[in-house]
Amino acid sequence: MDETRRDRDIEGRAHNARPRDGLGRPLPYGARGVERQPEGMVRDPLETVREAQRLLDAGMPFHAHEVFEDAWKSGPDAERELWRGLAQLAVGLTHAARGNATGGARLLRRGAAALEEFVTHADVSGSGSAPTPYRMRIGALNGWATELAARVEEPGAPVIDAAAEAPRLRTDG
Repeated sequence: MDETRRDRDIEGRAHNARPRDGLGRPLPYGARGVERQPEGMVRDPLETVREAQRLLDAGMPFHAHEVFEDAWKSGPDAERELWRGLAQLAVGLTHAARGNATGGARLLRRGAAALEEFVTHADVSGSGSAPTPYRMRIGALNGWATELAARVEEPGAPVIDAAAEAPRLRTDG
């Protein structure tokens, strides 16, 4: 690859072909990176949540963000804010794990705010009296994001481990 020119996909759009590490950072051409998520993949919502959880558990929140982004772009309008908020949580975790505490905290809070409309009484109280989207723990995710944002912003806070801090997305997972 000629490193002085921008990478392009087959349709001529900018597309970085450099390999990436588990946190989505570009590596030098020719380096061994992690497998990237295919872009534009349409999954059903439960498959989206399962794949994102697998990636979060593996310490690859950047890649989980890409899975959520696909759902955000391809899902029904009524769910766009749900998937966008989840993508922001994942990228907030990515930034925090890269050592960018300010950006990580900002995105974690922004993602939590985007999910607010999906928090139900049952999700907060644990009563189970109302369904949550795809049995996701939206209230618990908001609490996780708020707590993590505050913790990474503390002066002298260590850089976090993405896999160790990965949230549980579903009540049964």
